[in-house]
Amino acid sequence: GRRLLLSTPVFYANGPPHIGHLYSALLADALLRHRRLRAAGPARLCTGTDEHGLKIQQAAAAAGTPPAELCERVSGLFRRALTQAGVAYTDFTRTSEPRHQRAVRHFWGALRDGGMLYKGSYEGWYCTPEESFLPESQLAERTDAQGRPRKVSLETGHEVHWTKEENYMFRLSAFRDPLQNWLRDNPRAIFPDPFYQCVLRWLDEDLPDLSVSRERSRLQWGIPVPGDPTQTIYVWVDALVNYLSVVGYPESHGAWWPAVHHVVGKDILKFHALYWPALLLAAGLEPPERILVHSHWTVRGQKMSKSLGNVVEPSVCVGRYGVDGFRYFLLRQGVPERDCDYYDEKVVKVVNSELADALGGLLNRSTAPSINPSNTYPRFSEPCFPKVLDFREAKGTGRACAEDYELVAAVASLPAQVDSYFGDFQIYKALECIAQCVRQTNGFFQRHRPWKLDRRDAEEQLWLDTILHVTLECLRVYGTLLQPVVPHMADKLLSRLAVGPGERGLSGLTFLARYDGKPCPFEGRQLGPDTGILFHRLGKSETMKTRKQEA
Repeated sequence: GRRLLLSTPVFYANGPPHIGHLYSALLADALLRHRRLRAAGPARLCTGTDEHGLKIQQAAAAAGTPPAELCERVSGLFRRALTQAGVAYTDFTRTSEPRHQRAVRHFWGALRDGGMLYKGSYEGWYCTPEESFLPESQLAERTDAQGRPRKVSLETGHEVHWTKEENYMFRLSAFRDPLQNWLRDNPRAIFPDPFYQCVLRWLDEDLPDLSVSRERSRLQWGIPVPGDPTQTIYVWVDALVNYLSVVGYPESHGAWWPAVHHVVGKDILKFHALYWPALLLAAGLEPPERILVHSHWTVRGQKMSKSLGNVVEPSVCVGRYGVDGFRYFLLRQGVPERDCDYYDEKVVKVVNSELADALGGLLNRSTAPSINPSNTYPRFSEPCFPKVLDFREAKGTGRACAEDYELVAAVASLPAQVDSYFGDFQIYKALECIAQCVRQTNGFFQRHRPWKLDRRDAEEQLWLDTILHVTLECLRVYGTLLQPVVPHMADKLLSRLAVGPGERGLSGLTFLARYDGKPCPFEGRQLGPDTGILFHRLGKSETMKTRKQEA
């Protein structure tokens, strides 16, 4: 298999992480874990912190601390949050690191030597929180608390200030045709499609040259322009180069580049889908293979903001719902194409219903000593559940009914469905399919009431064993497919079913081999030790209590 680099943005180090940051990281992490389970080739996941720029310079000044100290502290918070949420990153880049700064200087040199930079006077509305100049079309008039008029960013509401300075400019206007050609030749380069269409529309508008430096007198906290100490490299150019510095640019990046999938929020789409590919082309490099874009999380219908006091901290969520509960909710409910809403009651309802009750309950019931006293993976009886070409013709040939054959067909097709959804950056749809099959399996178990069967009757015992065999086979498939999303819980489930480490991959995943007349390696095997409750239910009172304590 070929190599693949998955990346999150490098997160801005002016404040602690929130669930929006974690959502980017969890999407990338699930894609990485899924790829590894498919044994599709070497893969890496890079993340990190973006540690330069005016916003950090101002935040450090307000806190009365040097910028380097602020970045050291905040970078540590991000590392801790990612580790706590089970994000299996392989590389963590800090843009203040010497290896990164060296890569940025070399990249700048490649742009300069290619004639892609010139010095010019630039004036416009600058938004410090967004670290970018905004055109008039992206601005709105507002009044402040004192009734004074002010201009703000239409998208974020942040105030902008008229700024005039002499900067280095990048010839972005020269890249309209190359960018359009790239996107026409690669219709899945930006995904999902609404974001691809958005970028095509941007390319139909004016594409003015881009300011790529700031006056050093205004911005000291950044990388100086090589050969011009009066200028600082624009923070976004600096930050974007992290995707190259992490793979050894300028010497050894060719082993990985451009087999790169960037996972980014829609708020930074323009930087990644217009500026970054243009800068790469200008430096003699290919654009990234794919840019996977997701939307934002609101809290009870409102945008997360410090002023509203509704910023959701990942560490609080992990403490309240557990690592797997937190991961499952964000990846199950998060839809890349549209903003998604977060609130405690919703998390409790989804996680309790699908993890604790449906999946955990099914495992408990099918492995309980009262129903499976031998604690084994029971044998499958072909006469009880004969193979049929059309389940509608199965009447009277065995104990299984039409719905049972529907279940077998659904679970047999599930691995391919899940694989397809992961490939299309629709992890939420993969989880939806799994949840539906879990519900069907519970229906199968409930329908045949194995606890009512008489073990002393040989035929009844065969049917009981077959019910349990089918149920455990379903659970084994669900546990295998859920590994990228809820790794700890999936490990617990598979360990209970005595599925060994070498039997958990996706490439060799089979389902109900005995139904097809083939041997099943698990049949008759002693189950693993009882691992206890698969996922503890979350209590509403507990959630309310935690919220009151925080308040």
